Amino acid sequence: MKRILVVGGGLIGSRHVDAVLAHEGCELVGLVDPDMSIAPHVPRFASMKHAPDDVDGVIIATPTGLHGAHGLEAAMRGWHMLIEKPVAETLDEAEALQAAVFAADVGSLVGHHRRYHAPVQQLKFLLAEGAIGTVVAANLIWAMRKPDEYFQGNWRTAGGSPVMINLVHDIDILRFVVGEIAQVSALAGTALRGSERIESGAVALLFENGATGTISFADTTPSPWGFEAGTGENPNIGTTGQDMMWIMGTTGAISFPSMTLWGGTDWGSPAQVQPLVPDHNVMPPLAAQLDHFVAVMDGAAPLIDVACATRSLDIALQIETQLIQQKQ
Repeated sequence: MKRILVVGGGLIGSRHVDAVLAHEGCELVGLVDPDMSIAPHVPRFASMKHAPDDVDGVIIATPTGLHGAHGLEAAMRGWHMLIEKPVAETLDEAEALQAAVFAADVGSLVGHHRRYHAPVQQLKFLLAEGAIGTVVAANLIWAMRKPDEYFQGNWRTAGGSPVMINLVHDIDILRFVVGEIAQVSALAGTALRGSERIESGAVALLFENGATGTISFADTTPSPWGFEAGTGENPNIGTTGQDMMWIMGTTGAISFPSMTLWGGTDWGSPAQVQPLVPDHNVMPPLAAQLDHFVAVMDGAAPLIDVACATRSLDIALQIETQLIQQKQ
């Protein structure tokens, strides 16, 4: 049994608590959160320093600005760690955390849990096998309306950019299935909620393999397009089942998450749908991620560690910086 401590009892932290409680190979040491009214059914600690030493692994689900400090504390105590995305608030913090993880010889995993979706794994395999030839372009949409109360009375009031909260996931998926991103160019949309917070925009991408991509994003529109809406993976977001990513290659194209595969020759003949059955696993991604975290604690190679997640953070910060500069 792996003794797991969860730090942070917010939306995702509470889901981690439930996942640990449901896992046959894990024992929940407790939850660290200064709000002692959260999850009164589990052992509670006001801070990490009050937690016992006999912890095998810690799941850090605090606000992004605390990831670096909490990760360093976990490393000093010799705990393996699963850190929610983004891995840290700044590149300096992420690099310091990577050095601490290496020095402490502990395992690290970062919560880009979409990599554990079976259709995502299937998409990566199909592209690697040349199912659509050489990838030429990828288009992605993340557009939803977050309720106004989502930003009230919490850390999101001053920030809460969808780039760092939401798009960092999509950036990581594009890196995972298409390849490393070499260059970005971003345009900011108009703020509609009466603040200077980033709400919407468009991003152009250049991948190291020569493919290009675009991302359109907004947290002010009730659209059907977004990873959570398309896959139904988040119980807090309504499911539409609509595609939100389209990848085109030299011999065909594929849309996600329906996994509709198209093949064709040139514009003289219409592209044809190719038979393809989406691979939907029965294990929720957070549960699959926890399974993998247990394996990482036993020495398995992580699917995405602090060093790899830092590259996704770097791209997200480049986009965020360009958007902020346009608003100044």
